Order: sequence, then structure tokens, then C-alpha cells
Amino acid sequence: MQLSLPFGFPRFFTSLPSVASTTRISVATWGIALWLATVGNLPLWQRIEALGGSPAHRLALILGLVAVLTGAIAVLLSLAAWPRVFRAVASALLLVAAFNTHFMWQYGVVIDPTMLANVVHTDAREVRDLLSWSLPGTVLLVSGLPLWALWRKPLALRRAGPQAGHNLAHALAAFALLVLAAMLSYQGLASLMRNHKDLRYMANPLNTVYAGARLAVDQLPRQVRPLQPVGEDAALGASYAHQARPPLLVLVIGETARAQNFGLNGYGRNTTPALARWQAQGDLVNFSDVRSCGTNTQVSLPCIFSPLTRTQGGNKPAEHENLLDVLQRAGLAVLWVDNQSGCKGVCDRVPHGFASDHALPGLCDGSECLDGAMLDGLDQRIAALDPQRRARGVVVVLHQMGSHGPAYAHRAPADRKPFLPECTSVTLSDCPHEQLVNAYDNSIAYTDHFLDQTLQWLKARAERGTEDTGLVYVSDHGESLGENGLYLHGVPYAIAPEQQTRVPMVAWFSQGLQRRNGLSMKCLREQATGPVSHDNIFHSVLGLMDVQTRSHQLALDALTPCSAASQAQVRTNPLFSG
Repeated sequence: MQLSLPFGFPRFFTSLPSVASTTRISVATWGIALWLATVGNLPLWQRIEALGGSPAHRLALILGLVAVLTGAIAVLLSLAAWPRVFRAVASALLLVAAFNTHFMWQYGVVIDPTMLANVVHTDAREVRDLLSWSLPGTVLLVSGLPLWALWRKPLALRRAGPQAGHNLAHALAAFALLVLAAMLSYQGLASLMRNHKDLRYMANPLNTVYAGARLAVDQLPRQVRPLQPVGEDAALGASYAHQARPPLLVLVIGETARAQNFGLNGYGRNTTPALARWQAQGDLVNFSDVRSCGTNTQVSLPCIFSPLTRTQGGNKPAEHENLLDVLQRAGLAVLWVDNQSGCKGVCDRVPHGFASDHALPGLCDGSECLDGAMLDGLDQRIAALDPQRRARGVVVVLHQMGSHGPAYAHRAPADRKPFLPECTSVTLSDCPHEQLVNAYDNSIAYTDHFLDQTLQWLKARAERGTEDTGLVYVSDHGESLGENGLYLHGVPYAIAPEQQTRVPMVAWFSQGLQRRNGLSMKCLREQATGPVSHDNIFHSVLGLMDVQTRSHQLALDALTPCSAASQAQVRTNPLFSG
């Protein structure tokens, strides 16, 4: 994209550091604020232009927002006009705006607290996948000239007392501009922000300043408080008294799989041929209307295991113990195997490991592993668990790499890519849409293969008579593939498209586990067409594993209508009905 700079901008900035007067410091403050409000918000202006309407109306909106943003940024910079502070703060704001601009241009993302939390928890592999040659170009375009001018020569400041008064005066002037501009533009801006909520998270760099402050307020206090216990009364139910075989449940947490590209949900391509064969055999159930708790892993993964529903705060930073704590407290063995960037605190108090703990030729290339690596050595990982707990029952969580973008082409091996040619670039907007979909669908097809391998492993153990086995698979969130200009995920939930919130989910139970719980598969298949969400996972797993606790709400247990054991629990102890 070519950018024509307003006349005088280069001379304006290059003159800032060349003198040492406080007047020039003031000019630097206002100049950088104006630069950030204009050049630093190119994606915002493009978005407003795309909304349509009369040119005069759009121009009035843009001018009003420029004035508001200039005033707000000038307030921040005026308060930061101190030795060893001003240039660091100004540089940080310029670089933040530049990086935000790149990712908003490339993927259509917006910057809110959950997106910033994702950034904070991003690992080196994810950073590598997001790097492209266009990134330094955008950073140079948005921040290069003002950074050069800012650091070209020292900027002189007054002594502490006079400088404080000077800073306060300019902060008040900037605030007055903000208020005046907001009042003059109120009607248009209020309507704009009310009808297009995503614009609130596109205002650079204030979006990041707000998100950072909100993240600190939400998360820091929770990190110094102990988690509230859950299920302190947890105990194993009657099915364990004289069991012939212990239960073994594998809970597969998918990554970035969206329901509409899942073959079992009627997608035009058969991306799930193996699961379709298992479904035809009668023991696999597909849940066709499932909603996620969030639009990113940082929110959804803890929420899946939370005792709280989304509306109760399950999508907030955890204040309570989770499902794995309750299962372990009841006496079961619990194991977490991760092929992602970690469990986001969910597995901190149970045995856990990574797929990459041992390099596996053909499955791990040194920097990341295919999901199949989690099955290699899984028998040995389970055998290493506490034998007394293992004798009662085991719950294993496999956290997939799945369809994590933007490097979809890395999510499946070369011999398991049925849809070609595929997009191999991380700059998704540069790929033909058909090739982008091919790469994504190949990742879904590999998830189908991985689930098939896991089911074969579980079926073999059931046939040997060692355990009553079962599997539940659900994705953490979905993905956008260019619809409405959006890529990847992480859009604020209130405005997120269905592609990011509707996810696939399947369940398979061996004959032994069906008998153990009195499960009617015919009933479950009928129930599976109704709405389900991440809110149901905590309670459904407790019911499936027959863990008795008042934390188990049968109303949120998706298996309750089809489980004789759960129905008996309702009849004998209505307190557990939720």
C-alpha cells in the first residue's frame, strides 16, 4: 500500500529533536500524537471507508476520531514528558501501533484484552508462524520516520517543578481537545461505535493501552490469591465398588477446528472419512450444534474445564479449581499430554508432559510435532501414574496442535494432504481462497486420522479387557478463513462470527463403558442434534466417570437424559439435579 505523507510531515519531525527548548518538546508531543492518530490508524480509516455512506459523513467521522485520538494520545505523552521516560514511552506507542497495523491488515484482527493475553502467552513457534516479509515494511511505514526523528538528538527538559507544571498544562489542553471533539462529534461517533463494536478495538495504540490495563486489573490480583476448591466432597460412585475393569477416558481438546468444515456436519468435502466409518458402526455420536466458550485458546481452554458456565464467569481468569482437580480428588489418575503452547494453568496440579518430550522421527522435526506424537509412548506414560489411582480409573487429556494457523500447511504430513494445491504462506490474504481452504481442510483431515488412531488404540484396550474405554473430542474454538476480511480467530466474543464460535464435537464409548453407565446410544444420537456448549463438558465428564459431588449439575450433563446411572441419581438424590 502506498502512502502519501501530508506536506511538511518530514520537516516537522526532523526539526523536533534539533533544539533543546521545552516548546519543541511540546511540539514533539503533539506531533507524535497527531502522527499516531492519522498514520498509525490506517486500518481504522480503511474500515470506516468500507462502511459506505456519503463521503462528507465519512470524512466528518474520521476527522472527529482523529481529534479524539490526538487528544487522548497527547494526554499520555504529556504525562510521560520526563527524562528517560518520554522517548521510551513514545517509542513503545509507535512500535505498538506499527505491529497492530500489520496484524489488523494481514488477518483482520482487533486488539482487546483477550487478544493481548494471547500475545503475552504466545510461544516462539507461534511467533515464527506469524512472521512474514511484510511485517518489517509495515513497521517501517508506520513508525520509522517518527522514531528516527525522536532519537536523532537529545531532547532537553526543565527541572522537576517547572516540568511538572508544563506537563500538567499540556495534559489539560489535550484533555480539553478530547472532550470538545467528542462533544462536537458525539452523535456520529456514538452511532458508529454502537453499530460497529469492532471499531472500538481498532484505535491505535489506545486499544493496547486499554487492553493492557484491563488485563493487569483482571489477572494480577488473581495470581496472588489461592484457587477456590471445587468438589471437596468428590467421591467415586457405586460403579467402582465391584468393577471388573477400570474406566479409561481420553478427552481430546482440538485446536482451531470449526464445525462447518467437519465432514460429519454435512460439509461438502469428506474431511472426516474415518470418523464417518466409526459413526456407521453405531458407537460414535456427532454433536452437530456446539458453541465454544471463547474465540481463543487462552479463554476457551480453561473454560472447558471450569465448573462455571460462560455466563457465570468461566471465560474469565480462573479463580476456582477445575475438572482435573475434582477427578484427582475423587481418587482417579489424571494425565495431560500437550502438543500446543501449554495448558494455560489447567494441568498445573496433575501429571503432565509434552509430545515433544522425546524426539520422534517422522512425527517431530525439532521445532514442533504432529499430533500423532502424543500417542507414541502413551502406554508408558499411563503406566507411570500412581498404581492405586490407575487401578480405579484414568482420564487422559490430549491437547492438539490441530488446525492452528496461520501455518495450516504444517499441520499434516505430506502423505496426508488430500486437498491440493494448498496455501503454504503465512500471509493468508496472499493465497487464493481455494488454496487456503485446501490447507485448512488438510489439517481437519489429519485430525480425523489422529482421532481414528486414538479410537483404534482405545478399542484394542477394550477388546483385551483391560479397561472400559471412551473418547470425547471437542475443539476449543473455530477459525475465520477470509470471510468478511477476517482471518485466524480471537475476535471479541460479542461480535465474533459463527466460524469462530461453532465447533465440532464427537463422543465414542466402548460397549463396556456403555453398560457401566447405562448409556443408550440411540437416545444419545437423538439428543446430539440439540444445542451443546463448552459449559457441558465439566458436568458430562463427571457423570461419565461416575464422580459423585454437589458440583456436578445434572442439568448441564449432556449425557443425563440417556444415562440410566444419572437418572437413578436424580431419583435417589434430587440435590444433584442442579
